[in-house]
Parts: sequence; C-alpha cells; structure tokens
Amino acid sequence: MIDAHEPMIVEFPLRGEWYSPNTPGTKIPSHGTNKFGTRYAYDFVQVDWKRKGRPSYRTSLVHYLLFGVPLDDYYCWGQDVFAPCDGIILQAEDGYKERSRTRLLSDMSNAYKNAQFFDPNKVNIQTVAGNYIIIKCADNVYAALVHLQTGSIKVSVGQRIKKGDLIGRVGHSGNSFAPHLHFQLMDSSNIAVANGLPLAFEQYEIFKDGIWEKVNNSIPTNKDRIRFQKPNEQR
Repeated sequence: MIDAHEPMIVEFPLRGEWYSPNTPGTKIPSHGTNKFGTRYAYDFVQVDWKRKGRPSYRTSLVHYLLFGVPLDDYYCWGQDVFAPCDGIILQAEDGYKERSRTRLLSDMSNAYKNAQFFDPNKVNIQTVAGNYIIIKCADNVYAALVHLQTGSIKVSVGQRIKKGDLIGRVGHSGNSFAPHLHFQLMDSSNIAVANGLPLAFEQYEIFKDGIWEKVNNSIPTNKDRIRFQKPNEQR
C-alpha cells in the first residue's frame, strides 16, 4: 500500500479463516470513496475456497440469483467479533433490524441509494452502519465495527475493554450487500463526518503454496486467504 500515513497496528478482530474483498492492501480508497471514514476500511467475509467463485453462502449461485439466500446460509453470519484494541466504548448501537435474506437487485439498489444520497442531517446513520460499535483506541483514533447482527452487541457505552474481548457478532444490518464485518479506524467518533485512518494487523497467517505463513504488522490484499487465532485460544 502506498500512502503518506503510517498505519496504526491493531489486532485482527475475527477468528478463523477470512477473506477481504475490499481492502486498502489492494486499492485506496478501499471502498471507492472517502465518505463515512471508509478510505482505509476492510470488509471481511468467509468463503468456500474449494467451490468455483469462492461463494460466501452454502446454497447455489442459481438459488441466490433467483430466490436470495437466508442469512444463516452465510458462513460468516453470527461469527464472533473481538475488540481490535484496548479502549473505551463510545457508541454501541443495537436493535436495527436485519433483512431476513439477501436479494441481489434490492440489495444493490439499497447500497446505491445509501452511498449516493445519504444525508446525515435528515437520516439516522444506522441506515448505513446498521448495528455498530465505536471504540476510542487512542487520542483521535476511533475504531468502528459495523453491520453487526441484531441483538449481538455485548458491550455498553462507557465500558473499558481489552484487546481481544468479545464485543458482538457478524451481521447484515444497515447498508450491507451480504453478511460481513466492516472495520475501519477514523479520526472522529462521528461516522458521518470522520476521515479514515490507515491500519495494519499485528499478526495473522496467509495460506501460500499449501502452507500457512505468519505475517506481522501487515495489510492483507484481496488475493489473500487469511487466518487468525490467538496463541492461547483453541482452533
């Protein structure tokens, strides 16, 4: 990644194997815009690496296109999300209802509408973020973990947390095309006006040439098969 800013190092916020289709390791802005603090944001999903196209759901492509996919047919829906840093919970917004299944055309329309026409003065930020948590990691550094599962948030405003604490679960709330975790660092706790900050992960593994290789203080690309598990946790 080529950029003038030095990335902040944080812990990977998930466990197990993951894939990042949108990452600053491949392009900046990673989501094609600087809005909502997303310049260096990551999206994480779980996929079937053995199936053609690496689908993130258990059903067939034809079924997805014709009928949509229930949320519990996605590999990552409901997976645990962990704090990427020590800090204080500044916002913990839950209760935003998830759509019960993904539907290609309506989800694309919803994503376009929210990305292009969202007005923070008229519409609640939850229409974009869904259920979300914002952590103050350091002075002028705030972590946002977005699109969480309804009813899954485990923390409350003002709570002090440690890196690796369980804070919620992966969901499909807000401006979400399919269940995934959207994760970013920002210079403000207000998603509507924040600027994105660069970040790298202190440790994870990449599957390369048939083996898992450890990497440190690095940024995954959209070609990487990623795995993370803390040494004192069971796989």
